[in-house]
Amino acid sequence: MSELTKVALITGGSKGIGYGVAESLIKDGIRVAITSRTQASADEAASELNKIKEGYALGIESDVRNLASQEKAVKTIITKWGRLDYVIANAGVGYMAPIQTLTPEQWQETIDINLTGTFNSIKAAYESLKETKGYFITISSLAGTNFFANGGAYNASKFGVVGFSQAIMIDLRKDGIKVSTIMPGSVATEFGGHHVTDKDAWKIQPEDIGQIVSDLIKMPARTLPSKVEVRPSMPA
Repeated sequence: MSELTKVALITGGSKGIGYGVAESLIKDGIRVAITSRTQASADEAASELNKIKEGYALGIESDVRNLASQEKAVKTIITKWGRLDYVIANAGVGYMAPIQTLTPEQWQETIDINLTGTFNSIKAAYESLKETKGYFITISSLAGTNFFANGGAYNASKFGVVGFSQAIMIDLRKDGIKVSTIMPGSVATEFGGHHVTDKDAWKIQPEDIGQIVSDLIKMPARTLPSKVEVRPSMPA
């Protein structure tokens, strides 16, 4: 493999959208490090991804809620592959409950993973992305612009991710770092304990988000789609 082979970090990449993005990037010839909160799940997913291209996937145990943990993940990537070109801040959690029953613990976990985790991801990767003139892509949601019942914590976190992403896009472009946020609607994943079946065929598929990420990083350097809303074309 060439020393110029690009490298991506995907948080929460062991399943769902993150895994779909990893598949797409590896098919494009990009090395991918995926993180999970357990080494076992990270390794299991990386093993499957390496069946696409051997040696292109690396599993790392990391918790986005902890800045030091994210910094360690970035250091691991730099030590192994020498560079970091793309970070996809994908790790997320969702508790859907009205304020009457939403617990302080559920609120805190949602904000810590979805929003603070995004902050920690760019803080840890900033210097590496500055060096490569890289790309930071956040996975938000249409819940980051459309509020709904029982969505207090999730809406707050995703509205925050959108606002944060758009603000740092302005901060970081002077360093040659692109920033985009992708805002999907219904995606066929296990998010929130959902079990994917054939009935989810109408939804966006994880590989569809992977295609969007691949398309974004292929855009000419002069062009920046800073926010991408995506929804099922024919909702059930």
